[in-house]
Amino acid sequence: MKKTSLLLMLLILTGIGITISCEPDDICPESTPTTPSLIIDVYDVDNPENIKAVTNLLVGGVDNDNVLPGYAIATSTQIVLPLKTDADTTQYVLIKGAFVNNNGTPDDTSDDYIDGNTDIITINYTREEVYVSRACGYKTIYKNVTLTIEPENNDENWIKSRQPLNDNQSVEDETETHFNIFH
Repeated sequence: MKKTSLLLMLLILTGIGITISCEPDDICPESTPTTPSLIIDVYDVDNPENIKAVTNLLVGGVDNDNVLPGYAIATSTQIVLPLKTDADTTQYVLIKGAFVNNNGTPDDTSDDYIDGNTDIITINYTREEVYVSRACGYKTIYKNVTLTIEPENNDENWIKSRQPLNDNQSVEDETETHFNIFH
């Protein structure tokens, strides 16, 4: 009888010990800030205090055919761009007044292409990995961020200038604008 009570007590204590030592599932909550995107507000070059929407804007990565979700010929006053976490430079093609040019053959879509006023921007930065939590892992923040508008022949850039909101601009969250561009 003593052996049975001792064994029962040992089993109960072992069960309690296992239950207490278990941790809840490690799931990163959606509300946890992770790697931020670069936020750009768009202003009127002739009246720099006024926000001015870019009409028929298409945004895609340089050297790929992927269009950034939400920017497939859309009108916008703010552009949110994800930055690469495995490189110190990210380039985007921004096309203002974008449209599908059917190349004079409306029945043949195989020769269609996107047309419009194309500008290329280059974003350079230094990456820093920051620990968030065991469930979420690490996020990348970006320091010393610069944005360059690649010049076109005949000065035909639709983006006339850009302005960082801070000296030594960093991208650490998505709650504030990082750059303004003027067109």
